Amino acid sequence: MSSHTISVQEEETSLGGRLQSLHDTIIERLPGISRIAVALYDSETDLLKTFINSTRQGLAIAGYEYPLAQSESLSQLKRESACRVVDDISKDIFPGNEHSDWLLEQNYGSSFTIPLSAGERFYGFVFIDAAEKYYFSDQVQRDLLLFSNMIMLTISSEMSAVHSLLATAQAARDFADLRDFETGMHLNRMARFARLIAKAVAQKWQITDEKIEHIYLFAPLHDIGKIGIPDRILLKPGRLDADEHAMMQEHVNLGVRLLQKVLDDYKVAYLNDSKVMLNIVAYHHEFLDGTGYPNGLSGEQIPIEARIITVADIFDALTSIRPYKKAWSIEDALNELDHMASKGKLDSDCVQALRDNSQEVSEIVTRMRDPSGTAERLSAD
Repeated sequence: MSSHTISVQEEETSLGGRLQSLHDTIIERLPGISRIAVALYDSETDLLKTFINSTRQGLAIAGYEYPLAQSESLSQLKRESACRVVDDISKDIFPGNEHSDWLLEQNYGSSFTIPLSAGERFYGFVFIDAAEKYYFSDQVQRDLLLFSNMIMLTISSEMSAVHSLLATAQAARDFADLRDFETGMHLNRMARFARLIAKAVAQKWQITDEKIEHIYLFAPLHDIGKIGIPDRILLKPGRLDADEHAMMQEHVNLGVRLLQKVLDDYKVAYLNDSKVMLNIVAYHHEFLDGTGYPNGLSGEQIPIEARIITVADIFDALTSIRPYKKAWSIEDALNELDHMASKGKLDSDCVQALRDNSQEVSEIVTRMRDPSGTAERLSAD
């Protein structure tokens, strides 16, 4: 089975699969519901991002994001924790942005929007569409609010588990006083690069918006195993000898064991997003030609999420200041990635994704530079 094939078990354990099952239940009571979709909110960027959907009529929209601040109506729903009914989409929704244009093309009659919140945390929105106009009567709205609570519980419980896992891993890094060149900004940048790449290759590799979000969330964990590497090796300014190099490579297996224990303790190792996390940690140093480590995997033996992280990590390393080098220009870094792809080491589609989105890449590099003084601190270390 190729690494991009989605198994039945993965579908059942994914949030998207569970939303489809819930849609089946809703249709038994409300057969007119054509689509249910959840968009997640990213407070750091103010972006609403397509996440999971169950679409029985029309074509699903995927890989779409939109600044919440640019939608006054949705911003108001967030502020007031209020729902919205659009009784006649053809009259009340106006073309002009990608989402509105898409919505009008699907020929839905009416829609119902519900904000998702748990305590003080705002998660995003549930968008529910029906083929029929004026479908969302008061009774239908009451029924759907009950179902939306089920959606909220499902999403919040899993996302809370994910954030708890990330917090535990970060605590482990902090406790070990990991002082290598993987600054917080590096981790944030490469997560952004990873998300950009994942969106670009999503169609070819059948990557859902849910998986894109998990790649983005788990990208900063890729080198978590370095907490087990001695400083004399981790921070050595010169080249490592053979024994030191072998010990440095062991950080991959250390990271897998660390996360596996955390996953087992939380009893969530069965979840599909946990598999994505482990794949990122276990395989991000593998190369397509089999020359990587620790397993010497090649080709489609390497999951696409690991290929994405490899390209994102190398690109950020090249364009960042390190104790032993100056930051490369974006063009020089892209040329180096092209060279590695031509030698069969990197996924050429992932590399091309960075080149095709060079403006966004440049914005990330510029906006998320390491704080002033980082280079001097790293050199001092």
